[in-house]
Amino acid sequence: MRTDTGQAVSRHDYLPYPYTLRQVELQFDLDAERTRVRCVLSLECKDTKNEAPLVLNGQDLSLLSLSLDGVALSADEYQIADEKLTLQPRAGRFQLEIVSECHPRDNSTLMGLYESGGKLFTQCEAEGFRRITWFPDRPDVMAPYRVILRADKKTYPLLLSNGNPIGRRELPEGRHEAVWEDPHPKPCYLFALVAGDFACRERTIQTKSGRQALLQIYSDHDAADKTEWALDCLVRSVKWDEKRYGLELDLDRFMVVAAQDFNMGAMENKGLNVFNAAYVLADKDSATDGAYRAIEAVIGHEYFHNWTGNRVTCRDWFQLSLKEGLTVFRDQEFSADMLAEGLSGPEAASARAVKRIDDVSTLRNAQFPEDAGPMAHPIRPESYQEIGNFYTATV
Repeated sequence: MRTDTGQAVSRHDYLPYPYTLRQVELQFDLDAERTRVRCVLSLECKDTKNEAPLVLNGQDLSLLSLSLDGVALSADEYQIADEKLTLQPRAGRFQLEIVSECHPRDNSTLMGLYESGGKLFTQCEAEGFRRITWFPDRPDVMAPYRVILRADKKTYPLLLSNGNPIGRRELPEGRHEAVWEDPHPKPCYLFALVAGDFACRERTIQTKSGRQALLQIYSDHDAADKTEWALDCLVRSVKWDEKRYGLELDLDRFMVVAAQDFNMGAMENKGLNVFNAAYVLADKDSATDGAYRAIEAVIGHEYFHNWTGNRVTCRDWFQLSLKEGLTVFRDQEFSADMLAEGLSGPEAASARAVKRIDDVSTLRNAQFPEDAGPMAHPIRPESYQEIGNFYTATV
């Protein structure tokens, strides 16, 4: 049992990252026992007159090789200590290649890359990406990503990641490859990877600018008949955000994947949301009205993060309440409008009021006791030891 506590992080200690990350390329050779990750980072020093060391985060990784502009680094040219990899590039612009291994089947934290039900999933918020590869794991370091996934086709027939698919091909020995590109700069906590055998329900819609966009819900095959409501909710969420706030889906597709093992209700990874299956699947013979409304609210919430949280994100984790509080407000407004849809003036106002009463009841039952007890804290604490404990009713 661990008895140590993490080092306290103070919001007053924030310093900008000394390097600009221009591009990220990730290559995965996926396997539940041992996944090899080749990470190529294109970096530029912000102040070439005072070059700071390059510091990358990593947890439970096996480093296989490290190269700077194509030249392999020897062990005395970098240091690994306290879950950090440090080196001195000594160049204004450079490309760093890191080859490492992680072990999804042995990963019981449900953070980083892990196995569940014979499938592979990721969860990177808040600091899970450092379990996938060495990286500047902080929300103010953003870049576009190109991701290449390779795996055994029989075991993992679907290979999904953020953004848009730009290539697929067959490989020798029953393997295959998928290439994904996310053109929008994002922090690494929004990275996602899913590999496995899934059923898919999908629908093509037209956005307000006239583009065609594909919306997809992935689930286990034995749950395929329980995803219709989730897809309906996703369609309504996309249309509502266009109409209410003028915010259009900025990708060619948007995917939601139901996972049986997931440490949050859901996660807003850019274009590839991963959900606890409880917030995706609805059986008309057993689900209550409350369950249907909960699915609608969570689908909406994670989709609305596409802009409030993803395209516009946090500088550091002390700003967590900005993206979460604003997006909770947006999903509450969405649910209220859905309750009022099709009703006349007084009836619509009444429906919206009922939703507001429910929201206030949740606030009184969850946040009020927290705020009145020993766990009381401001929405922007001065410090934290474990960011995972930051996801509270107050925040």
